[in-house]
Amino acid sequence: MTIQFGYDKKEVIQALRYHFLSRPEIKILLVLVNVFAILSAVMFGLKKIQPISFLAFSLLWFVLMLVIWRFLPGSIYRRSATFKDHFMMHFMENEVVLETERGAKGWPWAAFSHFVESHYFFHLYFDARSFFLVPKDAFRDIIELQEVREMFRKKLGKK
Repeated sequence: MTIQFGYDKKEVIQALRYHFLSRPEIKILLVLVNVFAILSAVMFGLKKIQPISFLAFSLLWFVLMLVIWRFLPGSIYRRSATFKDHFMMHFMENEVVLETERGAKGWPWAAFSHFVESHYFFHLYFDARSFFLVPKDAFRDIIELQEVREMFRKKLGKK
């Protein structure tokens, strides 16, 4: 099966957000910051802490959300030339081949650790931090999309 695609900035930013928010360290950090923000609100309401402490935890929460939601995905999108290229991707029995006008690169299925499906993309992970985004809208129809989804499940396993 062969597909051709380019990337839409809004969809890529959303996929990068999905990736970051699915990371265990980010989840733990978000939970801790939210717990501290709620505790500071309760303590402020009970007059146990000064308003500056409540403001500090609220500001910490706001900055963390801003970094994860805006700055981190935006900076990765701007720094990566990948998202500005046009690709052809071939899904074969033994490997996946990615082509651009500059050349081609193939990976055996064993090079991928797993895949994750988000709203707009399949995320093909090489390891916990590096992955390749395959747009779902690159497939002709729902049948082709189901075929590749089944191929990914068979070859990689879903996480």
